[in-house]
Amino acid sequence: MNPEEIFSMIKEASSCLEPVIRKTPVMISDAISQLSRAEVFLKMENFQRTGSFKVRGAYYKMSKMRGVKSVVAASSGNHAQGVSYSASLLGMKAKIVMPKYTPFFKVNAVKGYGGEAILHGETYDDAYLKAMEISKEEGIPFIHPFDDPEIIAGQGTIGLEISDLDFDAVIVPVGGGGLISGIAIAVKRLKPNAKVIGVQPAGAPSSYLSFREGRIVETDRAYSIADGVIVKRPGELTLKIMREFVDDIVLVDDREIARAIFLLLEREKTVVEGAGALPVAALLSGKLRLEGRRVVCVLSGGNIDPSMLDRIMNRVLLLEGRQIKVMGVLPERPGQLKRVIDVVAELGFNIVEIEHERLNPLIHPGMTQVTLVLEVPGREYADLLISRLRGMGLEFSQVMF
Repeated sequence: MNPEEIFSMIKEASSCLEPVIRKTPVMISDAISQLSRAEVFLKMENFQRTGSFKVRGAYYKMSKMRGVKSVVAASSGNHAQGVSYSASLLGMKAKIVMPKYTPFFKVNAVKGYGGEAILHGETYDDAYLKAMEISKEEGIPFIHPFDDPEIIAGQGTIGLEISDLDFDAVIVPVGGGGLISGIAIAVKRLKPNAKVIGVQPAGAPSSYLSFREGRIVETDRAYSIADGVIVKRPGELTLKIMREFVDDIVLVDDREIARAIFLLLEREKTVVEGAGALPVAALLSGKLRLEGRRVVCVLSGGNIDPSMLDRIMNRVLLLEGRQIKVMGVLPERPGQLKRVIDVVAELGFNIVEIEHERLNPLIHPGMTQVTLVLEVPGREYADLLISRLRGMGLEFSQVMF
């Protein structure tokens, strides 16, 4: 199928989806604009029904399957929810094969939308093979998460929705390539001078490598906190479209992704998953030179595990110097820990956590190892605290990250 045909499908999909999805807002971000020295707009697909853009492609694809009673898909996250939700609207049954260790909140979300969650295998690839087996045995269609022209067209409706904006570049998360393929076709058709730039995690770079080499490159291992875009290989169709319509793809690491998640929550009061934070991570990392340009960042989803969000927040606070961790050894005598806490209180720091370890065999008998996590105005305050404690004869040091 050629790009002009897909663009026609994108326009058809827009009408099809209008009564079903949310036309998510585009919001200017003063904070990210200031940090990146660009004029930054956020396309808030984390506000979309089911929490991500995936419902667009799933519903459009499934709405065209006349007479179909059941479908099957493989996914550990957003595609699973998009297919399940679409099936519930279209009167279909959806079987979703998910890896055995999929977080419970994702499994429960599928069930909540009326889908049947089938836990199988260790990885997405295991789940995919099982889903294909079910498709063949039961004679029901398999809904591919990205390498399908109708899926691509549904995702491409985002490109139509931002086309009224005056922008120089749109930055899009990349996994298997379905989202950026649809957006790229729409944007290049309507705003041919605008750049389309993809972002993929450094720990799962299959589309990046394939884009660079002009052929499918399959990675042996893939890991990132941006679990929504972890694929070992892109699609044949999506790679062809990316090579023709996408200007560049860059990589960001998990620290950069975590910082972007943190910034969006703190400064924009919006929750995004790792995949959704990729465009902001790319802007803030310096991987893109877009100073003075008008830029749209597609925040593709907000389905993040609450426990993962908590770990990310605490990690970034430590990395940014907003929290510090100090460790020292105190004599096992009454009042010794109070001396430390009194200094912390005098300096106006807040205690987040205290660990009191008496049984460490490496510590001299009669001594206790104490570790404190503290909220501080900035990383430079660690030296002030350490200096005060050492001045009292207490040997403390900062735990570095």
